[in-house]
Amino acid sequence: MVSKLHLAVQEVCMKAIHSHEDKDVIRKLISHYEAIGQGIGLHKSPKLYGAFPTDAYSHTPGHRGAQQPGMTGQVKEDVLIRFGELGVNVKDGKLSFEPSLLHRDEFLKEAKTTSYFDVNGIQKNLRLETDSLFFTQCQIPVIYSISDKTQLKIDFHDGHSSVFETPSLDSSMSQKIFRRTNEIKQILVMIKKSSLL
Repeated sequence: MVSKLHLAVQEVCMKAIHSHEDKDVIRKLISHYEAIGQGIGLHKSPKLYGAFPTDAYSHTPGHRGAQQPGMTGQVKEDVLIRFGELGVNVKDGKLSFEPSLLHRDEFLKEAKTTSYFDVNGIQKNLRLETDSLFFTQCQIPVIYSISDKTQLKIDFHDGHSSVFETPSLDSSMSQKIFRRTNEIKQILVMIKKSSLL
């Protein structure tokens, strides 16, 4: 139930931010949102929580067949909440990256190399610089980088790039991502420091 409340309050926060509500109201909503999140297992150690907080398990008893297959509601809601914090949104078939509930301290303090699996299931290494954050969208690397301007750059496997002056892609580019056409190598999103918490 707490995860459902957390997700609902996130939606209210996002609506207030996008509607340009009073900054004090937004600040108070975000404060409540974060307080609710601190009460969820995701933010606790397995020892304190008594289980792995994001383990995808079911409530199936050992002596019966599957009663609730797949992930529990809390895990699904935590995943939705995280993508909301990352600002990943799809509207009218267009993908956008507009984080407004993301904290500055989540960005790397020093450069490092990480790995991911591409659309062909091949493990790839990726070098991340200081002040960056990484996740994948449809198995395509998305790298957030702190900047003094908002910009989105798509790097293609054939060596060319496309630059967008907004954090939103058009329908055609979004479809390349959703359909995993393997044309796009990575997405770089420049984020203004002032937009981070």
